[in-house]
This record gives sequence, structure tokens and C-alpha cells, in this order.
Amino acid sequence: MDVGKAIILGIVQGLTEFLPISSSGHLVLGKHLLGLQEQGIQFEVFVHFGSLLAVLTVFSRDIGNLVKAFFAFFSASTRAKGVRAYYHENADFRLLLFIIMASVPAAIIGLALQDQIETAFGSPRFACSMLIVTAVILFLTLFVKKADGSLTLRNTLIMGLAQAVAILPGISRSGSTISAGLYQKVNGREAARFSFLLAVPAVLGATALKAVELVEFGIGGDMFMQLAAGMIAAYVSGFLAIESLLAVVGRGKLYWFAPYCLLVGVLGLIFIK
Repeated sequence: MDVGKAIILGIVQGLTEFLPISSSGHLVLGKHLLGLQEQGIQFEVFVHFGSLLAVLTVFSRDIGNLVKAFFAFFSASTRAKGVRAYYHENADFRLLLFIIMASVPAAIIGLALQDQIETAFGSPRFACSMLIVTAVILFLTLFVKKADGSLTLRNTLIMGLAQAVAILPGISRSGSTISAGLYQKVNGREAARFSFLLAVPAVLGATALKAVELVEFGIGGDMFMQLAAGMIAAYVSGFLAIESLLAVVGRGKLYWFAPYCLLVGVLGLIFIK
């Protein structure tokens, strides 16, 4: 892989990781169109790390508050009040628990069905079919009215189940989780914020698993420029994608992305054999 192709795939990863158009589906299609049937474990680790850095940059304050809430949980004052009281009075601690609980379904499915999922990633036509499913999910948000509710354990668990389904290539992680929140009348910006924060353990977990394999393969000196270029491209495009999607969801226009997913999915099924 040359630097140019690394940058292209890095941009695809960064944009589609957070825009509701499926990063996995687009990477499957991107590799197919660029003739890169195997892009290498090293590249996957670096571009996912670039995407992770984008989330950490945009939501640095929120993540800092979650870390503080975690350590405050073990303080003497918290023990004196009791866990239940701390849960009810500290919004950041509640959000942290919601993220942890909502991350469980994807972790279980990802580990239990790893071989089947990897097989699905080898099929561009399957990814195109799932892009059409994503289009339907996004389009149905057009009919959601008065989405102004708050996050609860119940609706965040349902968003976590939506993230688990999005392990399949072509199903958008951000699109499915935000849509699941909107269907339950969660405020759009809150649903988007939770979706992006929920991406941190998901992307971090996937990156960690791949990093273990990376240790076995190592990194050749001649590959460093391609890997660095892909990571930087994923970071910059991911940052822009997050900011853009927050604005779109804030206007209640998530369904804007449905025609694109439908078009790519249909064209892929027609032209990819």
C-alpha cells in the first residue's frame, strides 16, 4: 500500500466511523475498489487509533468528568453516603455506568461470533445489503416527534444492543445507536453525545485486540509513513465528522444520510459481483 491509498482509506475510516454511513461497510468496499483485499493488521490498528483520538479530542471535557466520577466513587465521602445516593446525585457517574452497561452486548457478540463476523467482512455484497438496512433505520427517524427525553438505564441499554448489531459490516454504529435513542424520544444531541462516548470502549477494545496481533507481526520501517499517514487522515476526518454530525442531529436531520446509504448499497449490489 502506498501513502496515497493509506490517506484515502484513513479518510474513509475517519468520516464513516462517526457519520451514520458505516465505516466497516465503506472499508470493505474501499478495499475492494482499490484492490486491497488485505490491508494488514498494522493499518487497522493505526486508523482505529486515529479515530479514537478524534473522540478523545472533541469530548475531552466529558471524558475528564467521567474519569473524575470514577475515582470519586472510591472516596471516603462516597462510601459514607452510599452507592445509591452517589448514583442519584452525580450525573457523570450515572453516565459512566450507562456506558459500561451499554458496552456489554457488543463485547459479548464480538467475542462469541468473531469468526462469523470476519467472514461477513470478506463479502462486499453483504456490506451493500446492510447499507440498505442502515438507510431504512435512518429514514425512519424522520417520523420521530418531540425527542426531548433524557438518558436512562433502559434506553441506553437498547442503544447498546443497537451497537452490538452494528458489528456487521454495512450497519452504521453511530446511525443505529443514535436512531435507537431517537426512537425512544431521547434528545438528539444527548443521543449523539452518548453514541460517541459509547464508541470509546468499543473502538478501544477493537484496537486493543488488533494490537495484540500487531505485537506478533511487528512494524516494518518501510511501513511507518503509510501507517502514520493513515492515522493522521483518520484523526482529522474523524474530528470533522463528529462536529458535523452533532450539528445535523441537533437540527433533527439524521435522515439526510439515508439516501446516500441507499444509493451506495443499491449500486454496490448492481455492479459488484
